Amino acid sequence: MKLNVSHQTHYTYAQQVKRSTQYLRLTPQDSSHQKILSWDLTLPEYATRTLDAYGNVLHVLTLDQPHQAITIEANGVVEIEDNMEDDNCGHLSPLVFLRTSPLTHADGAIRDFAGRYYRPQAQHESLCTLMGELLLKMPYSPGTTTVKDSASQAFSAQQGVCQDHTHVFLACCRSLGIPARYVSGYLYSEDSTHVAMHAWAEAWLDDCWQSFDVTNNTCQPNQHLKLAIGIDYLDACPVRGIRLGGGCEDMHTVAAVHMLDIPQ
Repeated sequence: MKLNVSHQTHYTYAQQVKRSTQYLRLTPQDSSHQKILSWDLTLPEYATRTLDAYGNVLHVLTLDQPHQAITIEANGVVEIEDNMEDDNCGHLSPLVFLRTSPLTHADGAIRDFAGRYYRPQAQHESLCTLMGELLLKMPYSPGTTTVKDSASQAFSAQQGVCQDHTHVFLACCRSLGIPARYVSGYLYSEDSTHVAMHAWAEAWLDDCWQSFDVTNNTCQPNQHLKLAIGIDYLDACPVRGIRLGGGCEDMHTVAAVHMLDIPQ
């Protein structure tokens, strides 16, 4: 399946920004699951390209001149291989992803929830069950949380979006001693109202990373395009920045994913 991706992020500020730096994890990489046929970033200035600590492609965009707006665009075509997990295990030990963070800390309620469904002799099956039960407990509820809300806060409120679902699932896995990592990317859906930007989890089972998309209650990454991985949202979010000045900020993001070929 070939997917065309178009993603634009536009920042405007109430006052002039003296200087800003944007950290962009907007460039996918080839794997058994996905082949990048074309990919371009359109940026206001030249950005330095490197790899971050997790092996993600990272562009660092620094604007030294005063400005009141920034537009960042990513466009490309990617071929997705159905039912094929990402075979790129990276250079890090999976044990790194046992480390927790403020956004993925497992409180007593999360640990109790995870233990209720986990069976060591059937890890994948029990995590699939846990995933489904988590979605029932935390229905997809846009606008009810922010990027600053932790797993414990979202779990207590019993609502959230894909980012919250992923944080809680990561907290559950790590509390059980299972390495798990946050994944940011895009999701293709035939529903035109579906949000194209997405987040899901990968857990280290049977010596490989296996996908768990809580929001869609699926373990098959057939319509998922991976951008970046990390311990939590802050490590893997597509756009993250700092600035000097500017006052109030308004950010508007539009992302669309369309299929280019129809399977016969």
